[in-house]
Amino acid sequence: MRHRAEQQYIDLFKQTQEMINRHSAPVINARREEAMQEFERLGWPDSKNEKYRYTPLQSLMEPDFALNLNRLSMPTETQELFRCDVPNLSTATYFVANDTFLPRTAYPLPEGVLMGSLSQLAQEHPDLVARYYGQLARCGEDAVTAFNTAFVQDGVLLYVPKGVVVEKPIQLVNTLRSEVDFMANRRLLVVLERGAQARLLMCDHATPGSTQVSVQVSEVFVGEGAIFDLYELEETHAATTRLHNLYIRQESDSNVQWSTINLTSGTSRTSLWATLDGPRAELNASGMVIADKKQHVDNHTTILHNAPQCTSHELMKYVLNEEATGVFSGLVKVMPGADKTISEQTNRNLCATTTARMFTRPQLEIYADDVKCSHGATVGQLNEAALFYMRQRGISEAEARLMLMFAFVGEAIETIRMDALKDRLHHLVEKRFRGELGQCKGCKVPKGVNP
Repeated sequence: MRHRAEQQYIDLFKQTQEMINRHSAPVINARREEAMQEFERLGWPDSKNEKYRYTPLQSLMEPDFALNLNRLSMPTETQELFRCDVPNLSTATYFVANDTFLPRTAYPLPEGVLMGSLSQLAQEHPDLVARYYGQLARCGEDAVTAFNTAFVQDGVLLYVPKGVVVEKPIQLVNTLRSEVDFMANRRLLVVLERGAQARLLMCDHATPGSTQVSVQVSEVFVGEGAIFDLYELEETHAATTRLHNLYIRQESDSNVQWSTINLTSGTSRTSLWATLDGPRAELNASGMVIADKKQHVDNHTTILHNAPQCTSHELMKYVLNEEATGVFSGLVKVMPGADKTISEQTNRNLCATTTARMFTRPQLEIYADDVKCSHGATVGQLNEAALFYMRQRGISEAEARLMLMFAFVGEAIETIRMDALKDRLHHLVEKRFRGELGQCKGCKVPKGVNP
């Protein structure tokens, strides 16, 4: 007997496929049928699925969420609609409301750079989008990817031609807003050709008032010698679920920095599949999670070394308070022929209360010679000796705890290669530890902005 959480969407797809296709581009539509077949085969993962053991999706997806399949229009006065909590970064800022890219006056990006609605650009540049869309996101391996590919109608495309450097960081503000239980399906396609450079900050926010789900799939292609930074900042609220499957493929001599920062959320799961396909490619992956109450944050990463002389560094840090739950599962796999690989994976976790829970599983598989690889994880509590030392010098216990937790996550913040963002995060983290950032207070969305 198929679970209701799956059947309702299978039925919905069959009933509305013509409508879904009508409001999207042929390149995106071409993959729907196969994706839905894979979703029917896989179903939403339950606790028996090892990859989703601590974050089963069946119960989360059981409510009857509204979807904006008829693409009702959204207001376009974006600068008045939204105010992100990381301002003054001198970024080229773009906006997605629920799952609709909001048009606005374009920023003066370098010649040849494309940044905008995936559906619109797929109609204007069908050959370019078809060359990359769906090439990394394997529907047969993950139900979230299959579901998103079946239902997504729009998204964002960032394309940087060969040798072009985008000096100004690009900021993408994703906001969830609905007065009814709502699901948004989003897609991100990033293509950097040989020698290109770009930085993207993706901020996820939500306004309270209903239960909201965002399902996002991102495909990132980083060409030979290209440099790309991707930063994800989540600042939502307890009634949100965020699912993000991120696929990255790197060619020779490329360099990627990926950082995920979770300040407030409900249930959040990020899955990273990174493939180092060319010699001397380098990946730096980091994450910082601050969770309390009953928040649940899961980071699942797979880093595949396919070529020789590649380097990967991974650092994940969690601070868990009250009844929060953290999950980290990280696999580094060194394939045959990937000699002289250098890989380091570290997961450090701080449980500030006895009721917080952390589940960690670092993994390392090596099938090549002459490699330098390490992995490890620790779970602990605040250092009582350090607390005593600080209190002896007149620092209150609350302030001492705050200082120790702030120092603990500082290493993850320092991996960020945008100085303005790094400085802003130091401020936001301090506010978070002081209890001044209990939900997303950085977005303003006026009444009447609904899906």
